[in-house]
Amino acid sequence: MSTADLEAAVKATSAVLAKVTPSQLDAATPCALWKVRDVINHVVGWTHQFGAVALNGQASDQSLLEQDYASGDFNGSFAAAGAQLIGAFQAEGALTKPMSLMGGEMPGGFIMGIATTDIFTHGWDIARSIGEPTGELDQALAGRLLEQAQKNISDQMRGEEGTAFFGPRVVVPESAPAADQLAGFLGRHV
Repeated sequence: MSTADLEAAVKATSAVLAKVTPSQLDAATPCALWKVRDVINHVVGWTHQFGAVALNGQASDQSLLEQDYASGDFNGSFAAAGAQLIGAFQAEGALTKPMSLMGGEMPGGFIMGIATTDIFTHGWDIARSIGEPTGELDQALAGRLLEQAQKNISDQMRGEEGTAFFGPRVVVPESAPAADQLAGFLGRHV
């Protein structure tokens, strides 16, 4: 297992974040409870948090999730968090080391998969919100993430927004880009 998919997810979301203008920060997103600024704060904060988990084996600083990254240099913050995250997972033994996340312990490689899917999908959310074509995202990566999500996400993990990790599955045409299919599987309306 390598960090290639994580690197691709960080690259894809970084490219989307670079296109966000200040006037788009309050735009609606596919996550009904969040504006673009909320998705930015989530993806930057969680990229920092995933990096802390990869480095320390557990979350170390909840304040990483509470900062208002969207009000500052969120592109720089995301780039730094992404580089730290990738570096942490490239360390020897990181992919097999037990790590704690949200009350559960799992191998680093599994947490890296969660981070990769989270980062890529929130890049999709932002692209969709600011009118960028989601078909330009890394479709090969999206296909691999969809395959993994279909193996790992059960109906017990689904519910209404704000109450569960994922929303009810949204049926997306098979002809849609893989990134849109992934988003629909994770509960986004495409």
